[in-house]
Amino acid sequence: MKMKKTMLLLNAILKEMKDIPAERMEELYQYVHSLSSNTKQTEKVRKKILSFSGAFSDMSEEDYIDFLSQTKKIRTNLFERNIEL
Repeated sequence: MKMKKTMLLLNAILKEMKDIPAERMEELYQYVHSLSSNTKQTEKVRKKILSFSGAFSDMSEEDYIDFLSQTKKIRTNLFERNIEL
């Protein structure tokens, strides 16, 4: 019974979608996508990452450029090394 109700709702949604203007389809897609559980998990991770925004705002531009340079050098050295298996 639950499957039948789900299919009826899906058909009703699809019928309603035909009346949505083409220029709003992207907005609809984003909304529908935001309802999935994977998107909710991704949103949690995004919020955690964004919580660090502004962490370097009190650094001078010179120090920040030096920080970026050192970080790039460390990453390059880390990933360009030969590893014997």
